Amino acid sequence: MARVLTAVYRYSRADLLRILRLVPRQLQTWEKAGLVTTGEDYSFFDLVQIKKVRDLCAQRVRPAVIRQSLEAMQKQVAGMGNPLLEAGAYRSGHRVAFRHQGRLVEPIAGQFMFDFSSEESRVVTSPPRNGPELVVTDVADLFARGIVLEENPSTQSEAITTYLKVLDMDPMHAAAHINLGTLYYNRQEYALAERHYRSAIQIDPRYALAYFDLGNVLDETGRVEEAIDTYKTAIQLAPTYADAHYNIALAYEKMREPRKALQHWRAYVKLDTTGPWTVHAKHQIQRILQSDNLKLVHSRKAN
Repeated sequence: MARVLTAVYRYSRADLLRILRLVPRQLQTWEKAGLVTTGEDYSFFDLVQIKKVRDLCAQRVRPAVIRQSLEAMQKQVAGMGNPLLEAGAYRSGHRVAFRHQGRLVEPIAGQFMFDFSSEESRVVTSPPRNGPELVVTDVADLFARGIVLEENPSTQSEAITTYLKVLDMDPMHAAAHINLGTLYYNRQEYALAERHYRSAIQIDPRYALAYFDLGNVLDETGRVEEAIDTYKTAIQLAPTYADAHYNIALAYEKMREPRKALQHWRAYVKLDTTGPWTVHAKHQIQRILQSDNLKLVHSRKAN
């Protein structure tokens, strides 16, 4: 049965940060760069747009380059208001390419490109909307529909089905693998979550978010050392990835290596200066430093 895709929901700023797993600093950076509108109230389409910005930044496309690409695309396609919503967006080197009307274009260079894969050439633009219902046959529409479905616990099974349909249409859709992995992770179906996170990494080895999420699965399933290595890869790809530093610190604490944890607690508080997690990180720093001072005093007395 066809379903209606509408912008019914409104999200608070706190909702947006929670849903997209962002820290305030990230959103503020994108607001300053002019990529997203500053506000306290967001529509579904705002959420989709910001999610696309997040995914491009996770693939090491700089915010300034994303903005240049958006402006170039608007100039190249008359009447296009928001390329992130009206066209498919993909990383192309350190720039952004868009799929529009069945063609791929890198707008800064003004060049049309070959399809990334034979499967991707199967993606078609949405059919005309004739009537009150939307027949979802386009990858972008399906993916957007999945985002809405996964936010309601009662429709998360349907979200999984929707993302699987996205992968049927476009097996190279790394973000769909990420979202599926997260849904399975939240269900504690860790083997399935790991499979999709690894698929995302295989599709795009520079996808920092995929390494971070895979690290969470590895940590949750007791492979702590492997999790640390995976988090470190995420940081190599995205040096300002605060949450990866936080999770590495937790992992080192779990391994009873507080001095190694200290380095990452300090990195975290430099990157995320406010919020409850920052307070916790500062407490951990203070605890480790006090513990080390006690050990030094005890050692001097023994001598």
